[in-house]
Amino acid sequence: MKKLITLLILFFMSIGYSQDPPLKLGVVGLTHGHVGWILSREVQSDINMVGIVETNTELAKRLSEEFGFSMDIVFSSMDEMIKAVKPDAIAAFGNIKDHLIIVQAAAPKGIHVMVEKPLATTLEDALKINNLAKKHNIQVLTNYETSWYETNVKANSLLEQGTIGELRKVIIRDGHKGPKKIGVSNEFLEWLTDPELNGGGAITDFGCYGANLMTWITKGQIPNTVTAVTQQLQPENNPNVDDDATIILTYDNKMAILEPSWNWPIGRKDMELYGTKGAVYSDNPTQLRLRLSKGYSDYTEETFLLPERDKPYDDPFSVFANVINGNLILEPFNVYSLENNLITMQILQAAINSAKSGTTIKLEIN
Repeated sequence: MKKLITLLILFFMSIGYSQDPPLKLGVVGLTHGHVGWILSREVQSDINMVGIVETNTELAKRLSEEFGFSMDIVFSSMDEMIKAVKPDAIAAFGNIKDHLIIVQAAAPKGIHVMVEKPLATTLEDALKINNLAKKHNIQVLTNYETSWYETNVKANSLLEQGTIGELRKVIIRDGHKGPKKIGVSNEFLEWLTDPELNGGGAITDFGCYGANLMTWITKGQIPNTVTAVTQQLQPENNPNVDDDATIILTYDNKMAILEPSWNWPIGRKDMELYGTKGAVYSDNPTQLRLRLSKGYSDYTEETFLLPERDKPYDDPFSVFANVINGNLILEPFNVYSLENNLITMQILQAAINSAKSGTTIKLEIN
């Protein structure tokens, strides 16, 4: 019995000694509507938020009162914050155009970066980010809400197992009623509907989800062609950007249709995979339906009600910390990965160019 107790004590001591110290995280920007994810995160041992950069003092004070952080950790510039608190990593929650500026400031100092989707506003900026990450050996992750969906993982698993046969068509729909209609903050709306600061409207805001998932599902395949059409159905709310798009991706033996929109009557992020034997419908984060063909139009259907993803995949900041600490190695073309999001940006850039020119864009496949 004494031997068992001694072994248990040694085991728990080894856990304590091997536990990584909290990652010192700086937050750059507070204008993104998703910033509440980090500001409201329960205190955990993996991350310690040590600094915030925000030039809009009124916004910082308002969020300080809402989420309880001290204004003492709010700085007016990245240089000031980095010198004062020396963060290990940065989470970007400002406009998308600033992602390159953030990486340019962080990378030479060995500071890792996680940005909100998409990686950049242009492919050119994305390539510059990639070069900086490689040169300075830092992690640059891109966070998508759909990364936490257990249904997407299950759908891809059913595909890989051959349950629905060979993949032939994918339909991915993402969006909501529109930023103004759902009541995003004025600070968020200001850049979200600015083509320079956001890269576009719905085509970038929600088109990136489908491009990201397709790159993951196909294990990094670059589509042969990209064809996109955009519309502006709410000119009174989105005068400077598109608010509805359809993007068609063709591959050697399959096709994907991405439908990003700020005109869906109900918010959605869903995916449908169609194979030679059946189909998988990833309806939302927790519900998935599997249909297997029987004859011409008959089918069997099974519904799966799934839990949240296992740790650390249920929390993007836990993923970020574990990747930095070397406790988690992302598989090739994982949805967070830089290699995935470079292809995602290649698809988005082609989609924007296609919509502007009214032509199909052929992509070069390395």
